[in-house]
Amino acid sequence: MKAIRGATTVAADNEESIKFAVKELLDEIFSVNKLRTDEVVCIMLSNTADIKSMYPAKAAREGGYALFPLYSSLEPPIDGSLALCIRVMVLCDRNKSVRHIYLRGAQNLRKDISKVLNIAIDGPAGSGKSTISRILAARLGILYLDTGAMYRAIALKCIRENADYADKDTVKKIVDNLDLKVDYSEGMQITLLDGEDVSEQIRTPQVSLLASYVSAYGFVRNKMVELQREIAAKRSCVLDGRDIGTNVLPDCEFKFFLTADAAVRAKRRHLENISKGVEQSYEEVLKDLEERDFHDKNRAIAPLKQAADAVVVDTSEMSIDEVASYILSKIEEKI
Repeated sequence: MKAIRGATTVAADNEESIKFAVKELLDEIFSVNKLRTDEVVCIMLSNTADIKSMYPAKAAREGGYALFPLYSSLEPPIDGSLALCIRVMVLCDRNKSVRHIYLRGAQNLRKDISKVLNIAIDGPAGSGKSTISRILAARLGILYLDTGAMYRAIALKCIRENADYADKDTVKKIVDNLDLKVDYSEGMQITLLDGEDVSEQIRTPQVSLLASYVSAYGFVRNKMVELQREIAAKRSCVLDGRDIGTNVLPDCEFKFFLTADAAVRAKRRHLENISKGVEQSYEEVLKDLEERDFHDKNRAIAPLKQAADAVVVDTSEMSIDEVASYILSKIEEKI
């Protein structure tokens, strides 16, 4: 069972304004969450004491939601509370993640989800960026944009075409004709290369190492950054990479730089490879990681670098939950 919460305000205490506000709010909740009628258990509405012209439940019924059980209640007057406010809670029978909706004046109640919220997570390989970013996105109810997956897709394309990644013109030809799309399903990112879901194929050590090299080309980064900025401008999301806070979204309000000892990072990556059935010794993982660190830090274009205003988090001695909770606490301090 999931509860989708929402709220809005009305322009004035009259039936027309109440009907419009309730329908707008419910329409948005159903549209954004792609709710089916058979998933909805009931809709519970409430209104502040200064709304007297019409109960929100009646407005919902007249707005096309008579199919569902509707309940209305009157909130007690509270000094300093938001005026002319209508709240809703839609109870639904589903396991998918949900998005809460706050419109008009009620956006001030939940600034964390009612405005576009971008969180930049930078750091070297194996520092836990991807894992932490997914957890943050899930807890905040926003999207996780795996920027590294885009570069990995280009690397996979080079491998499939047996292309010389050191030849700039060859890579540019591949990029110019690249069919790369990012889609989402149940809050998870799907990387589509030439129409094929390659979300798993791009996670091999070979692709990972090659991605670091091809991403150093300016034309590659320009194309990927343009796509990333378009997505981030339209919807709240967590982005992880090497240069999110310094290059992709330099004006991002929330920036974090994750780091950890190289031996710790190599151990994490080695265990991850084992869980995926990838055969590679710890020594090989450590060598690849150190090589990638050197290349990422010293490349001419958008190198791995901590943003001046980023919060540094050393994850060497921290659990995943501790890191996520710490970052969330820092975000909540600003919201």
